[in-house]
Amino acid sequence: MIVGVDVGTTVTKAAVFDRDGRAVAEADEPTTLHRSGNARVEQDLDEVLATVSSVVREVAATRTEPVTAVALTGQGDGLWLRDTDGQPTRRAISWLDGRAGPLVRQWYEDGTMARVHQLTGQGMFPGAHGPLLATLDAEEPETLQRSAVAGYCVDAIVQRLTGEVTVDASDASLPFLDVGTRSYSPGALAECGVSRWSGLLPEPAAPHRLFSLDRRGARLLDLPEGTPVTGGPFDLPSCLLGSGLTEVGDGLLTVGTTLACQVIADRVSVGSSGEPAGMWLCTDRTDRFSRAMPAMVGTASLDWLLELLGIGIGEVEPLLEASPPGARGVSALPFLSESGERAPFVDPHARGQLTGVNLGTERADIVRAVCESIAYAARHCLETAGLTGTLAACGGGSRSRAWIQVFADVLGRPVVLPSDDAMGVRGATAAAWRALGEPVDGTRWLEQGTRISPQPHLRDQYEEGYARYRAHLDSARALWSSDAPA
Repeated sequence: MIVGVDVGTTVTKAAVFDRDGRAVAEADEPTTLHRSGNARVEQDLDEVLATVSSVVREVAATRTEPVTAVALTGQGDGLWLRDTDGQPTRRAISWLDGRAGPLVRQWYEDGTMARVHQLTGQGMFPGAHGPLLATLDAEEPETLQRSAVAGYCVDAIVQRLTGEVTVDASDASLPFLDVGTRSYSPGALAECGVSRWSGLLPEPAAPHRLFSLDRRGARLLDLPEGTPVTGGPFDLPSCLLGSGLTEVGDGLLTVGTTLACQVIADRVSVGSSGEPAGMWLCTDRTDRFSRAMPAMVGTASLDWLLELLGIGIGEVEPLLEASPPGARGVSALPFLSESGERAPFVDPHARGQLTGVNLGTERADIVRAVCESIAYAARHCLETAGLTGTLAACGGGSRSRAWIQVFADVLGRPVVLPSDDAMGVRGATAAAWRALGEPVDGTRWLEQGTRISPQPHLRDQYEEGYARYRAHLDSARALWSSDAPA
């Protein structure tokens, strides 16, 4: 029995999957985001670790068979600083954090972003390793000096459970890794001005690396010492693995807090033209990569709107049905993150907008306009990433059939909903099976999914709507630039 764990931004989930990809036991527990002024968003490693302990114990208690492995995945980016024993040297900085926004803007304008993109193919945003390390180098150098590891969420958990200092190559991809060789780029470190902290970056683990619970980890999870542990991929490529997609050009749309769009590639194209946005991620296979466009928009934008309007999540579907496609002329830009946007463009000053509102506008129109705008953002990301094959969708937003229908209509292609929506945990479990020498055929998981097809009579309307969205976005970007603080 493999217990998979997904340490998300606001929820930690654990599940046991059978080899047909069906969850036979599940548990979850919320985690806290500590928000303060200047767009600062942080997490407490010990609290997060406690949620891992809780959900693993809860799931294991429901089964009679022994646990054969613990498979970890979780949120990426951010900065999780620790000492040699894995104890935090400060609160972890979340990938949602915006304190490095001014620096990212400076790097965008002075060409640093473009030069790093030329070296590694990685875009950066305020919550990424590069800007955060550089910001702490300026604001808290003493914190870096007393730290031994500058890592991510998953490897922080691995260190506390096993005593090993490591990082999965998927996490390490951002933004310093030469993904093709799985080695850090000295040039990218130098461009970010953090070369002197390169010793804090763990060496990426070899694919399918197995670790073992040490005495401390065994006590924490109430499992036998020596139980195998896998530490990745992190949630984006783990969801791709858990979807069952395998072919080059296939894509996954994760409608979660963020809108994570990924396309499978068999080669890395670094230094290509275009904006310095998006990511090239290692996966658990050396011959497969994820071309990721993880936009900051997603269900968080819709949640904000629902709270503002005093509407429950259960009202979204009837409201979508109450407003026709096109939302009676109301349109939106859904960029509500405090740290701006990171894909398929980078702008720390990106902000949301509503247009076309008049005295006859109803709540349903505004809800539909926001849902459509997120679908347009998904199309922008997936087109940029090179989608040509099958598209699957997962995440909390995919539970709404009415909203997934909007995505299918805007994208003009079918969307497959896998049989289980815990894609991150399932992907981590699949990676563990492979590491244990017992790989599972994930293509069967996709075949069990539900296919949502686009409505042909809406094709022209949404083509025109997407063109207006792109034109609106271009105009807004000029305004964001001119309105940015000096």
